[in-house]
Amino acid sequence: MRNETILIVDNEKEIVELIGIYLTNEGYLTVSAGDGLEALEVLKTTEIDLILLDIMMPNMNGLEACLEIRKAKNMPIIMLSAKSEDMDKILGLTTGADDYLTKPFNPLELLARVKSQLRRYKRLNAPIPGETPPSRIELDDLIIDTATHEVYAEGREVKLTPREFSILEMLARNRGIVFSTERIYESVWNNPYFESDNTVMVHIRKIREKIESNPRQPKFIKTVWGVGYKIES
Repeated sequence: MRNETILIVDNEKEIVELIGIYLTNEGYLTVSAGDGLEALEVLKTTEIDLILLDIMMPNMNGLEACLEIRKAKNMPIIMLSAKSEDMDKILGLTTGADDYLTKPFNPLELLARVKSQLRRYKRLNAPIPGETPPSRIELDDLIIDTATHEVYAEGREVKLTPREFSILEMLARNRGIVFSTERIYESVWNNPYFESDNTVMVHIRKIREKIESNPRQPKFIKTVWGVGYKIES
């Protein structure tokens, strides 16, 4: 029995239902969303193993959604589109999709591609014996467990809000990379950033107060003046 969960994102209910039937018959669990915005909301609360993402949708299309998803997630994404032009395929793949399938498609081909992408993803992300599990991030005496949402600093458990945890995880997974306030806000809040908004700065200060022994001289989250924030590699 399979236990992978697949997110089907398409505004055509008939297609969602048809794909859902084939996937369910193969033992997969399925959830659905009618556009990119709904898909982003689903990803906040549900662990997804693969996404089937239509391109032409209202509110937020598949290309825009793919770009947003790739800011924080690395599960396989298969684009679905009624267009077959090479440029559309290129656009889909360059925004972060792993595969591209043109409608109408053979359900057996869809299943084959789903299985192939899941096998590849599991193989590339399989833990190596003796190595730290991928859900555990260790930075000296700071430990972040993304599976349990637990954080330990100098041996003591630190309680972070979901937003604080998301910011810390984003910086920790991309050590050495500077993230602007705008990018952090739009990735974590999934809303447009306004220049006068100091929300990110306030959250960074609260995180430092919780994980740093001396928040005024932070050991982990560094400020790159005029650019943004980073965690040293």
